[in-house]
Amino acid sequence: MAESAQAPKLVYLVTGGCGFLGEHVVRMLLEREPKLRELRIFDLHLSPWLEELKTGPVQVTAIQGDVTQAHEVAAAVAGAHVVIHTASLVDVFGRASPKTIHEVNVQGTMNVIEACVQAGTQFLVYTSSMEVVGPNFKGHPFYRGNEDTPYEAAHTHPYPCSKAFAERLVLEANGRKGLRLGGRLFRTIPASVEHGRVYVGNVAWMHVLVARELPPRAPLMGGQVYFCYDKSPYKSYEDFNMEFLGPCGLRLVGTRPLLPYWLLFILATLNALLQYLLRPLLLYAPLLNPYTLAVANTTFTVSTNKAQRHFGYEPLFSWEDSRRRTIRWVQAIKGSVQ
Repeated sequence: MAESAQAPKLVYLVTGGCGFLGEHVVRMLLEREPKLRELRIFDLHLSPWLEELKTGPVQVTAIQGDVTQAHEVAAAVAGAHVVIHTASLVDVFGRASPKTIHEVNVQGTMNVIEACVQAGTQFLVYTSSMEVVGPNFKGHPFYRGNEDTPYEAAHTHPYPCSKAFAERLVLEANGRKGLRLGGRLFRTIPASVEHGRVYVGNVAWMHVLVARELPPRAPLMGGQVYFCYDKSPYKSYEDFNMEFLGPCGLRLVGTRPLLPYWLLFILATLNALLQYLLRPLLLYAPLLNPYTLAVANTTFTVSTNKAQRHFGYEPLFSWEDSRRRTIRWVQAIKGSVQ
């Protein structure tokens, strides 16, 4: 009888569970959530590595589905105790149309919220983005700001617009029919390597902690937003990236920008104009546009003290460990393409 009472009983659903962040959240839950009975992984494209997870003590259920399809989301959510919504279309270069970005990020989030309300799922954790806060096109810095630091942000690019809209929907839904929302788990966008400004393992760990602590601390945590930071050094994009790329044999060319900012701004504006004009005919998605230029040229650093106070967040991986793991990962990727 005692063993039965202590048996794992929670059902978790991770949307976007085969994505970059989603996979780490999935693996972290399996390693560090002892109350887990079933883990549902919902994604448009299911990955082969899911098969290796089905041999453990936790029931792993892979569900191929689309967050823009309300009936598919509702079926996946039914019976889940906690939903972690990481599914998102990240696109700052214009590869996807604004309509598609809105459908995935906004309509998809609306579908998840509605499914939770209708199914009686009380706890939803939403993954947002740093782009919800900024940077802005004026280049205003954000020095170690917290969740309440004032910052003028005007969203014009489709991706940050969609994430800001979706986040607002999540926060407004808090308390609806008992639904409690973990709000914004802020992270920088991991690019093509296993780090952003925050090591992805620490971001995944924060998701697991929020999902675990939200039920007993719902009055405190419900409807709140949290930044995620893990004590990685405050450095420029170039210097930060060289922490990982340098040991892999890569070097920066020169110590100053090869082109002045005013010229980069003109080129970025021309790229945006060309993208708009050519979109009916072909896909033109340059790396440089006004938004990516603003991101690359704005100081943006955050504090994570609120997460520590509210639910005891501390980085699971130290800076040294994160750096070592990332270098090893980059070296493996480099070797595989040679």
